[in-house]
Amino acid sequence: MIELRFILEGGDFDRAGTASSETKKILKQLNIDPKVIKHTVVALYEAEVNIAAHAYRGEVIITVSDHQILAVLKDEGPGIADINRAMLEGFSTASPKVREMGFGAGMGLPNMKKNADVLEVESTPGAGTTVRMIFNF
Repeated sequence: MIELRFILEGGDFDRAGTASSETKKILKQLNIDPKVIKHTVVALYEAEVNIAAHAYRGEVIITVSDHQILAVLKDEGPGIADINRAMLEGFSTASPKVREMGFGAGMGLPNMKKNADVLEVESTPGAGTTVRMIFNF
């Protein structure tokens, strides 16, 4: 079993993508199916961008076992008031500044759901959000 950990800062779009990029390198070295790698990296990147766009800080924990990749992202931030609404394509609470940078189109959670075998989102308004994704291989 391999575990990777990354710390993310809210607003740091320059580093958003570091966890997905480093995870991709490791998964390639482990000879994981390229299709599984693609799904994992796409979903993980979306989650990283959500932390950069919406949270104060966050942590990414990737665990690779014999038949699965588990990604857990925990952030400290405003949380998600309505998870069902946030799962709708195009729904976004991104600030105008984030949108000007080309993010905040409201596809983050929907893309995570499309790419992960399992997606669980827990959020406490005013405290933060935890996203748990599983990718089977």
